[in-house]
Amino acid sequence: MTRRRDHTYYRVGVVLAREIPDATVSRLPIYRRSLVELVSQGQVTVSSARLAELAGVNAAKVRKDLSYLGTYGVRGVGYDVEYLLAQVGEALGLDVEAPVVIVGMGNLGQALAHYGGFSSRGFPIVGLVDASPDKVGMIIDGIEVAHIDALPELVDRLGVSVGIISTPASAAQQVADALVAAGVRSILTFAPTVLQVPDSVPLRKVDVATELQILSYYQQRGGERNQTA
Repeated sequence: MTRRRDHTYYRVGVVLAREIPDATVSRLPIYRRSLVELVSQGQVTVSSARLAELAGVNAAKVRKDLSYLGTYGVRGVGYDVEYLLAQVGEALGLDVEAPVVIVGMGNLGQALAHYGGFSSRGFPIVGLVDASPDKVGMIIDGIEVAHIDALPELVDRLGVSVGIISTPASAAQQVADALVAAGVRSILTFAPTVLQVPDSVPLRKVDVATELQILSYYQQRGGERNQTA
């Protein structure tokens, strides 16, 4: 995947497809989750209106988003659910597994390690890392916690492509640097701090405290809901 400014490019086979705006990329996992649910229900086709309802957006936005994948629904019929699910998965790169290492085995790190949903979505947890002697050697969900110094060898041996940072903010930048140096290509951080990584390494931040404050803002206004652009 090649990223440029505010758009994401993806490959379908050997052909470089249309650029996809970041706002659309952020909605693709929501569409995928809805499509997986429809498949489990035996639904063969879905209209843009129904998919919009499931995803919490409007139908025009759904049609625009899916047009970036080169797919258009059939008037009066809608979209083929399984085909659309495959297209969304391919655009997100989920047709190939991305092994994950978690750095930081505190309460959050251990909870993430125990969560089984990553593997089923193409992100198997293959490595756990910590700097504390109290954590190194622990077995969590069948995986032994390695020392942070072993990170380069672990990344190389297990083919790790994604790193999850679940350390305190004070250690997060050092961990991010170590992940980049080890060859990890993407980083997801739960640390409440701003991290600096090379432009070639996509970085996503999950800040639960910030999200709760945003919820508080809308709660005091009678539950209005902010819609992502």
